[in-house]
Amino acid sequence: MKFGGTSVGSPERMKALIPLITDPEKKIVVLSAMSGTTNALVEITDLLYADNANEASLKIEILREKYHKVVDELYDSEEFRTTGHELINSHFDYINNFTLRVFTKLQEKAIVAQGELISTALFHHLLKERNLKSALLPALNFMRIDKDGEPDYFYIEENINRELRKHPADTLKITQGFICRNVFGETDNLKRGGSDYSASIIGAALKVREIQIWTDISGFHNNDPRFVEKTSVIRELSFDEAAELAYFGAKILHPSSVNPAREKNIAVRLKNTMDPEDEGTLITSNSVLLDYKAVAAKDGITVFRIKSARMLMAYGFLRKVFEIFEAYKTPIDMVTTSEVGVSLTIDNPQYLDEIAKDLRELGSVEVEKDQTIVCIVGDFRTEKTGSAPEIFTALNTIPLKMISYGGSQNSLSLLIDTKNKTQALRLLSKHIFNN
Repeated sequence: MKFGGTSVGSPERMKALIPLITDPEKKIVVLSAMSGTTNALVEITDLLYADNANEASLKIEILREKYHKVVDELYDSEEFRTTGHELINSHFDYINNFTLRVFTKLQEKAIVAQGELISTALFHHLLKERNLKSALLPALNFMRIDKDGEPDYFYIEENINRELRKHPADTLKITQGFICRNVFGETDNLKRGGSDYSASIIGAALKVREIQIWTDISGFHNNDPRFVEKTSVIRELSFDEAAELAYFGAKILHPSSVNPAREKNIAVRLKNTMDPEDEGTLITSNSVLLDYKAVAAKDGITVFRIKSARMLMAYGFLRKVFEIFEAYKTPIDMVTTSEVGVSLTIDNPQYLDEIAKDLRELGSVEVEKDQTIVCIVGDFRTEKTGSAPEIFTALNTIPLKMISYGGSQNSLSLLIDTKNKTQALRLLSKHIFNN
């Protein structure tokens, strides 16, 4: 069971988790940092990088005081309040020590990890105060990534089982999401949203019955409720459909978290801590085929258009293009080709200039930013006809920059200007759902 930042975002929310986790069934509870904490810690590390130790110290003390107030509200007894205050001071004294030295990338990861370490320790002590037995499993003792930043599954499985053997009598285990160690044993993390990924990795390693992701919304919606009214919850999704939606913008689930569960065929259930009776969305290997299931949108897209006469009737041209992106470890989202050109999109802007420079050795290059990929998930089997016209009818007033169809039986993707995103989502909702 993974609970996100909003689910542990206040003393009241932490207390509300207790009835959800204290039935007799064995379970591991994965917690994120309290909402707002990771952003605050990143802000502190940015100040330290800028050699602004005084401002960083001020931000550290503001966050320390915030957590002291959390402790006062979280515990009923003076004994546990004292323990909680000591815990907070220990963590923030550790963070404050970094203001006295030259700051490095590795130290940034160690500071950001404090959010999850604090939230799990506070919650573990809350269970103790309520006389509820639990074990606190340090994720840094078993969660590790390899030299490519991917989970080291063999290491994780061996070491999490070793940690579990230390607590044979406790049916309830608490651990941190997001944080891990790298191949050198240094504190690292699974990037933003990584608590979902942690839960899925742990679930796969232990071959659990079900992985539950608890957040503040009742599962996947068929469109983005931030921009579209009258969306509805999708009760069942396949792993492939969920992966498409998560990758192309649905914020409820970390894109990487589907794969470990899919490989071990473990059901993933998305639940709402604010409405625990709602059944949420169940993700399994099964698929209920519908023409249209959901729409998601992914912003921050850049499109490259490469044109070259050398591409005409030539083999090896696309390989040269892809090798440039591989060299900069930049994934590609969409690709379309013609006889003399190729267009492709990326969502990582880190090496835009370097990639564009290298591509110009192959031909003329246009770069366009502020693009959005709109992904429609449904039944797009190539032997089935008549499923897509409604999409293009809905968007006949929206300029389409690229279309990706046929690469997946579960989705069709379109590239548009970001300024047209909200209108596109509403038109799709009107034409393919509300009709």
